[in-house]
Amino acid sequence: MSTLHTRLRKVGIVILGGGLATAMASTVSTAAEDSTPREIQQVSTDETTSLVMVNAPTVEERNEVIALGLDATEHATERGIAVVLHGAADEQRLREAGYTWRVKVRDLEAQAKANRKADRAYAASVEESPLPSGRTAYRTYDDYVADLALLAEQYPALTKPLTLENETVLGEEIRGLEISTRADTVKDGKPVFLLMGAHHAREWPSAEHTIEFGFDLLESYADGEARARAILADSRVVIVPVVNVDGFKISRDAAPLGDFSRFDYEMKRKNCAISTFTSPAFLGGTCADNPAGRLRGTDLNRNYPGFWGGGGASTSWSSDTFRGDSPGSEPESDAVRKFISERAVTVMISNHTFSNLVLRPPAIAATGKAPDEPQLKTLGDSMAAANQYTSQASYQLYDTSGSTEDWSYWITGGLGYTFEIGTEGFHPDYESGVVAEYLGLEPAAGAGEGGNQESYYRAAEAALDPALHSQITGTAPTKHTITVRKHHVSPTSPVIQPDGSIGQPLLYEDTLSSEYVSTGGAFTIDVNPSTRPLVAGRYGRLPEADPQAPATLTNPAGVPAVGASELTTFEVQGLPDADNGYAVVSISWPTVDAEAQDWDFFVIGPDGEAVGSGATLANPEVIRIPDPVAGTYTIEANNYAGGTPEYDWSGEVSFESPDPPIDTGIKEAWLVSCADKRGDVINTREVIVDRGQSVDVGNACRPLKQ
Repeated sequence: MSTLHTRLRKVGIVILGGGLATAMASTVSTAAEDSTPREIQQVSTDETTSLVMVNAPTVEERNEVIALGLDATEHATERGIAVVLHGAADEQRLREAGYTWRVKVRDLEAQAKANRKADRAYAASVEESPLPSGRTAYRTYDDYVADLALLAEQYPALTKPLTLENETVLGEEIRGLEISTRADTVKDGKPVFLLMGAHHAREWPSAEHTIEFGFDLLESYADGEARARAILADSRVVIVPVVNVDGFKISRDAAPLGDFSRFDYEMKRKNCAISTFTSPAFLGGTCADNPAGRLRGTDLNRNYPGFWGGGGASTSWSSDTFRGDSPGSEPESDAVRKFISERAVTVMISNHTFSNLVLRPPAIAATGKAPDEPQLKTLGDSMAAANQYTSQASYQLYDTSGSTEDWSYWITGGLGYTFEIGTEGFHPDYESGVVAEYLGLEPAAGAGEGGNQESYYRAAEAALDPALHSQITGTAPTKHTITVRKHHVSPTSPVIQPDGSIGQPLLYEDTLSSEYVSTGGAFTIDVNPSTRPLVAGRYGRLPEADPQAPATLTNPAGVPAVGASELTTFEVQGLPDADNGYAVVSISWPTVDAEAQDWDFFVIGPDGEAVGSGATLANPEVIRIPDPVAGTYTIEANNYAGGTPEYDWSGEVSFESPDPPIDTGIKEAWLVSCADKRGDVINTREVIVDRGQSVDVGNACRPLKQ
């Protein structure tokens, strides 16, 4: 039984017949068919809007909070998820579902006004910030265009202006900048580090951090700094500060309200697409002035085709996490997809706000750990050491389908990450959200450690590290073109339908291709592995020792009053004594009625963070803790209902070996071809190359012997 189902029962709401799936299906279906969708009703209130942290210590619970249809943010921790409450009706919805919360910001409108006041004061107090650009305030979109042009003008040999292939919904160009030595020579075989911002319009710091790294690299190179010179000599850094141009322009130029209401366009998240499912009453108008307000559009970071259609994205056109009408349907996400498909993007970061997180694939728990989990984690941990964010797999927060890095990593093999910048707000005051977070200054978590500036440098260095991607070497005559290419078909997630039912996965096609124009003689082409991580298998490890023996839990003397708790502990051993892939806590108690006698249990790890809970009507409650670190764990036993000496609990902790690796044995090949000066293909061959490998094809333009 799911936790949400249990919570509904605990507060007296009984789900009959088809259970939770049926109940949720009817909720989703009603939202899709109602002429006034739930999201629009929620954000049309005149009541005070607050930000709360809902107590949801497990991934399952955080997924269920999102499924309630409230205005959930992307800020989550192992303790819960931040939700915007638009007055008493939202509070009641959470309360009826059995959740509690802590108020983080009592009045969001007042906070927004305070942030803008702080911005004015900061800009007035300094002529230049310590940022590479010297900026003292958030840029408008015109400022981004001007700064990209300025960098191209000041550093012509090191830059190449970039315009992605697709225009936005409203016909805007998506602009960026390529940064490298001999920048105009795009077909040079170098690996690419791609840094992007503003998939979500209201997340202004994400764009600021992106462009500041461009200023940083170029100024450092000009100053002769060895680190920047090595990066730009051997790789290509591409910055795209604003992916969601339409939405960003509306958000940045809007009259500030700060209340997250329906017409608070400053808080627009999505692009400007109009779904075919949009209710007729909410058609018409412009993206910046329409009956649905800021809620029309598609969440670009739920629209990428990799695992599209699964959990963590909405089927409702008015939701802030609406996935779009079909996988990859939006011109902006498709533009990024095309760019990555045509370049050897070996490391990618998509910047967002907020949560102080470095997230890596997978974004959906059911996917299983990525086959490159060790490399992904090592780089994620290294970047997090500089900004002092939490490094973890994305699914550890909640499921997110259709995200940028999940498509990019699983399909192209490039290491992909999401940064959630800062701890408070989508665009907090500039001094803390941009200056401090980028440079690692107080009050940022990364103060003294380098901040995101150092994190991006580490990502750029990883992008050129051949141990983290692959290389194809050989020789070719001058002006001959070597193309590395493959075409494949992949499935989305099983697609959640608007009525809550689960449909079959959809299929989508990708063509990955990169080119190198020979200058004569030896060449090296940096590429990602030929076999997609999607089909390679899943990460696991073979045990280095037996798991430890089961341990009986000690129940403290006495029984706490109903609603109160007691604590007990258990120890987890580490190598060389034991290799524990899972710790499994199982606790039961005598009962005659699952609701009349009910205990809830919460497990806290050695670092004081929640690692699991059992708060259902199940008996026994079973809590599985993957890869438990060695140390002392604390269990809080809460007497939820009817616990007495007669109905007291007992339990044990058992231990299991780690999951072994899954190697499918499937190998995919790059098709390597050579075309002469006239463009005629004179040789092709298949090349299989794994991560960290280099394959020498010899003379790539000489036909193989028959």
